[in-house]
Amino acid sequence: MKRFSVLAMISGLAVLALAVPHLPNVFALEREDDPASVKILDSDAVVYGRTYSDWNAAWQQWADSIPTANHPLFDNGDCSVGQSGPVWFLGPKFIVAGSTTNPSSVVRSCNVPAGKALYVAVYNAEDSTLEESAPTANHFTQIGQLRAAVAYVMDPVTDLSMQVDGKGIPDIKDRFRMQSPAYTFTLPADNFFNALGEGPFEAGTYSPAVDDGYYVMVAPLPAGHHTIHFHGVAGPYVQDVTYHLHVPR
Repeated sequence: MKRFSVLAMISGLAVLALAVPHLPNVFALEREDDPASVKILDSDAVVYGRTYSDWNAAWQQWADSIPTANHPLFDNGDCSVGQSGPVWFLGPKFIVAGSTTNPSSVVRSCNVPAGKALYVAVYNAEDSTLEESAPTANHFTQIGQLRAAVAYVMDPVTDLSMQVDGKGIPDIKDRFRMQSPAYTFTLPADNFFNALGEGPFEAGTYSPAVDDGYYVMVAPLPAGHHTIHFHGVAGPYVQDVTYHLHVPR
């Protein structure tokens, strides 16, 4: 595994009232009977037909598919790039494992359509046999080896926290760590693996890959302005990310 990402990710009242009954295992950061409360979907929820683990893989497939030239995680494109369906993905900068640089606090502004759930990668890592084929890699070929590699990155993560509109999400470390199933991903020619110095890898479809990380699914937010902030530390890598979101009426 050659990189991990420090991330965050992260829809009106009528939409929320319609959406939440179809999103099981919801808990509110404020009063359950308050329609303006932030709703978080617990990690055992099945959301739009997918488990949290499935959404991990989907998040990585989204990130892998975007050319670096307009990639939101390089601040080269708007957060809407590559988004589709009922769940949007957001995230901060990528960091190359072993790099001597670390981005400072990341602050972004984003317009999110009403009715979109938000899958927030608080801290995660991935590995694939493609990356392991690089000359300086470990040349792992088994899924179990890939899982062990990403777990090695994730196990030491500390100081995890996430707040939505100033309300903290409890027990992230105990409740929200997920491993993805093995998945297939597609890279463009201008892919971020190459931008991070892992390649060169050609455009194409590859498998398998696995992801391990702390993810939180936020139910569609009410119309208005919202702030999502999260923080985590893994060795020398410190992430501190803030998203200012606007959801139209």
